[in-house]
Order: sequence, then structure tokens, then C-alpha cells
Amino acid sequence: MYQKGESIEDTLKDIQSNSLVLPAIQREFVWNPDQIYRFFDSIMQGYPFGTLLFWRVEAENSDKFNFYDFVINYHERDASHCPVLPPMRNTLLTAVLDGQQRLTALNIGLRGSMAWKKPRLHWTNPDAFPRRRLYLDLLWQTNNEDDELKYRFKFLTESDAQHSNSNESWFPVGEVLSFANPGPEMVKWLNKRLDQEKFVRAYEVLFRLYEVVRVKELVWYYEENDQNLDKVLQIFIRMNQGGTELQHSDLLLSIAVAQWTRLDAREEIHTFVDEINKIGDGFSFSKDLVLKAGLMFSDIGSVGFKVENFNRVNMQILEKNWDSIKRALTLTVRLISKFGFNSKNVTAHNAILPIAYYLYHFDRGDRFLWHSEFLKDRQNIFKWFTRSLLKSGIWGSGLDTLLTALRRTIKKSQDDEFPVNSIREEMTRRGKSLVFEEEELEELVDMEYGNSLTFALLSLIFPFVDLSNQFHIDHIFPRACINKRILRDLNIDESKIETFMNKRNKLGNLQLLVGAVNSEKSEKLPANWLSETFSNPIERREYQANHLFGDLPEEIIGFGQFYDARREKLKEKIKHILGREISTQLQT
Repeated sequence: MYQKGESIEDTLKDIQSNSLVLPAIQREFVWNPDQIYRFFDSIMQGYPFGTLLFWRVEAENSDKFNFYDFVINYHERDASHCPVLPPMRNTLLTAVLDGQQRLTALNIGLRGSMAWKKPRLHWTNPDAFPRRRLYLDLLWQTNNEDDELKYRFKFLTESDAQHSNSNESWFPVGEVLSFANPGPEMVKWLNKRLDQEKFVRAYEVLFRLYEVVRVKELVWYYEENDQNLDKVLQIFIRMNQGGTELQHSDLLLSIAVAQWTRLDAREEIHTFVDEINKIGDGFSFSKDLVLKAGLMFSDIGSVGFKVENFNRVNMQILEKNWDSIKRALTLTVRLISKFGFNSKNVTAHNAILPIAYYLYHFDRGDRFLWHSEFLKDRQNIFKWFTRSLLKSGIWGSGLDTLLTALRRTIKKSQDDEFPVNSIREEMTRRGKSLVFEEEELEELVDMEYGNSLTFALLSLIFPFVDLSNQFHIDHIFPRACINKRILRDLNIDESKIETFMNKRNKLGNLQLLVGAVNSEKSEKLPANWLSETFSNPIERREYQANHLFGDLPEEIIGFGQFYDARREKLKEKIKHILGREISTQLQT
């Protein structure tokens, strides 16, 4: 039944007291700061809040289900998930079926904070995630009547808010809850910060915020009283299927949550995703990948995200196999991390699934990562995985059909190793050949620094480079040495300067180096760096030959000739590895 509205402040009190909670079938909070700004702006402008859908859970049933709290202090690395609540026994609860994003935005904006990573700082750096509260600029006015936003909200650190310019007055939105009334206290706050000329505008905006948060009854909702979880789940799915923000996999995860009996599916999957993403230099795998792996490993008919695949029988199989699924996926991520891959260069997450299924089906353990018995197997997996990333379109359309076919191929294999030839044949039959045409080879040899696939290509060309340590993609002739000012000082012709600038970031001028070595190399020209690094001339010549350097000029002026010669060598090497004349054994 529909219930009369209550204020935002009263609703937040319900959240704070845990009388308003999130059921386990709900997804995570996914709104970004811009969405929160727009939501608060729409409320300030008087737009409809939107009716929420609540589920009234009777006290005698409260301990039968799992519930979560709302996010309040969001932290991209350390606190991005909804906190699980302890068992709620004999407690009358209201669970939110529709409206979580809106209510969480209010909870964060008025009671909490957000912390997301600053660019160029490392993920492990504690200073990379400054705490930001939501502020409202009391003086901001748009000059365009057609502007969609009429109020200016922004997440700021306390320092940023205090060091604003004279045309800004940032009010911490949550402090509106501390005013006893909109009179003297509000006036006192403004008088401390603003002169009379700016006071009127600021007071109007602040009073408006007070009204919409504490006075107006904006939160209207429909309450469902049925205590049958299956019915509630169907209501949840029906309410959310039309939304573009809610992915289909979120709905299917909700079904899994409702049908697992021994484990909490939501907690298990989200925790596991966090764990594998911390392996090595870090990854960005999602719950979608884990769900698809669950379908694939449990030998469920197809691996598609279809409601019929998430029936009770299949979900019980997935729950039973969960520990083995986790072990295989963890082993796979550790393996590709040893190959040198991370979140920046794994461009198709689903490419790890055939590898993971192989490790799962043949019950490989940790020895697979290091024992010489599996060296050839690891090499074949590396080559296949890298090629599949480099080949455009492999992991796009027809993905579910491909994965289902590859599962069948691996399962019926009689070999005691990754069946790379059978997999390639099956992929070719499905129009997913891993052989590269001449045009594709030309594109690869001109790949540039910054392309997420550059590492994959270099690692395939130079498989002898040890990538178990942190590596860098290095410019052989440093970028700092190839700039227009330096080249002009050397009296190099302008047309040749443009050619140099065009070539400096391309594959012909790139190599893989261990991070520490790259730091030592710095801006040294390659001839000087090699002389300092390898005192033995035989070792120096061997390095040059292995990395296809050829004759190495001692001055920048020889860069163009060096680049052209190395590009041809790289093209021949790439063609030998990836082109049509390769053998079916993936030999390099």
C-alpha cells in the first residue's frame, strides 16, 4: 500500500537506527559524484523525489534473511561495499527494494563522505584517497536560464572548501541537520562568513536546503507486506528490469542470493572479487566475470546470463563448487600476474575463463605456477592468452557460444596439458581465428606507447624478458631527447623533425625493462646506456641482437635510420609469430 511522505531527515534517522535496511538481493551503490550532484540539484529545484518501494519484514521473520546497512563513508579502495548487518532477531524491519541509490546518495551527502583515488598516485598510497564531504556553493548563480543545474554541489576536502575564492561560499551540506531552526543559528553561520551584499542570496539558498531536507515530506513509498521471499524477488526483478543502470547480472546475482542455502552469495562473490583484484599489480575484474565462471565451471548448459540458467538446481551446484571455483580463478589470476599482466593491459577479462576452466577441470594446484613439469604448459597458455588479446573481435560478439564450445573442447581433451591446438581449431570453426592478416600485422608493428595492448605484443615478441618483477615499457631513445627544441638545435631539417616526433612513441622505439633498470637508464641515449650496463662487449652485442637493435647510433641524428631498420625486424618477427605461415604448434 502507498504510505504518506516523510522528510529526508526522518528517513535518514531510520537508516541510522537500522530500521530501514537493504535486503541481500540488492546490488551495491553505483552512483558517481556527478549523479549525486544532479540528484541534490533536482531536489532543490522541487522536482519529484520518486516513489520508493519498501518491504515490511515482520519481527518473527527478521532472522530468516540477510540484511545490509547503507554506505555512509564511501572509500573506493577500502569501503565500497554495503556493510553486512548482524542477525536481526525479533526486529520489525523495512527493507528497500527500489530506491537504494537515491537513499544512499542522501546518506552520503548529509551524513557521510566519499573518497576516490586521485590521478597519478599509487593505489596503495594512503594519501591517494582524500576524504571529501558534500558542499553547496551558496553564492553560485547560473547565467543561463536553459542550464539544467541551478545549484552547485561538489565533494570537497575541508582544505579545498576553506581555500575557495571570494565568489564562492561552500556550505557543508550535512551541517543543515545541526541547526535547531532556520532562524538565528543559520543567520549567525552566514554572518561569520559573508558581508551583507552576499548575505541575501546565501540565506535563500541555505533556507531552501533546510526546507527540502528537514521540513518537506518528500519521501513517499509503496510498502509490500508479503513475507514470501520468492514473491519479493520477482517484484524486485520486475521493478528493476527497465532501468538502464541495473545490469542484468545484478538481477541474476539477486536470484543466486535467494537460492544459496549454506553461504551468503552476495558477501562471498563481492569479497572474492576484491581479493583477486589485489593480486600482483592489481586487476579490475567484476562480479559478472565470477558469475560467468560459476556457470562455466559448474557445467550448466550454457554460460549465458539467462534467468533459466539461474534456477534453484543450478545455483545449488554453483554453491557446492564454490570453493573449487575460487581456487581455480585465484590460480589463474596469479598465473597471468606472473606473465606481467595487470588491470592496465588485460583488455578482455573473459579471456581468462578458458584458462581457469582448464585449471579447474584438471585440478591444478599451486605447483602449476612454478614447477618445471608445467613449463611448456605455462608457455602455451601465455602464447594463446596474449594472441587472443591482440586479435580484435575474439571476445566480443558470440562470447557465450564461444565459451560454451571451449569448455566442451577442454573437457573432452585427452591431453594432460592445455589443449591449445584443439582450442585454436574450435575458435577457427567459429570465425575466431588467431592468425593475423597482413593488414593486421601492419597495425601491430605501428602500435604506440600508451596502448593497453603494447605490453602484450612486446611480451610475445621478446618472451625471454623476465616479467615476474615490475616492468616498464621503455623508450629506447628517450622521449626527452626527441623533442623539437633539441632536434632544431642539432640543425635537423623540419620535415625530418616531424618524422622523428611521429616515430618516437611507436613500437620500433619501445622495449620492456625491469622498473629499477628503467629508472637507472633515465634519459641516457641507448648506446651510452648499453656501454655502462654491459662492460662485457659480448653481453652487449647479445642484448642488442636479442632486442633487435641492430647497429645502434651514438647520436640522436641516427634515430630515424635505427627506427626504420628495427621496425622491419619487428615486422618479420611478428609475422613469424602471428602470420599465416606459423605452424599449429604456436612456435616462435
